[in-house]
Amino acid sequence: MAQDMARGEVRGEARGEVLAFEEYVRTRQDALLRSARRLVPDPIDAQDLLQTALARTYGRWETIEDKRLADAYLRRVMINTRTEWWRARKLEEVPTEQLPDACVDDSTEQHADRALLMDILRVLAPKQRSVVVLRHWEQMSTEETAAALGMSAGTVKSTLHRALARLREELQARDLDARALEREERERCAA
Repeated sequence: MAQDMARGEVRGEARGEVLAFEEYVRTRQDALLRSARRLVPDPIDAQDLLQTALARTYGRWETIEDKRLADAYLRRVMINTRTEWWRARKLEEVPTEQLPDACVDDSTEQHADRALLMDILRVLAPKQRSVVVLRHWEQMSTEETAAALGMSAGTVKSTLHRALARLREELQARDLDARALEREERERCAA
């Protein structure tokens, strides 16, 4: 009999907790939904978030000793739930009417420029080539280049000046040759 009474009291306490939780939800629902809306942009997702948080909180309701802290507890549950959802999300492709323009970097021109530069560097004397490579490719200072090549800074500057002038001449000559070839090709196609 004492056990039956104890069970009845436990059931009564449990029933009281359920009523207390229902009353809490009824009175705080709008404020909690506003909090959920701040956490997720979609209103339907916000309702789902609140519902999930309420279900999780209901299972722990009796362990919350100070019910005045229930809002803070429930907000923490919403934040944790939202974080779980974010981590578990599937990154899906979104279908579109039109495919976006694909920007594919074509490095053909860059390779051609590099091949041209390597070819043009061959017209330089070895000393000039070394100075150009160290100063412009390795980006060494004038002093570092001089130390690496065992020459004075003035010699590096004058050698670099003559080498760059020679490279410009070679580029202009090749540009003129290329234009002449294009002109010949057009004339041949027109005939």
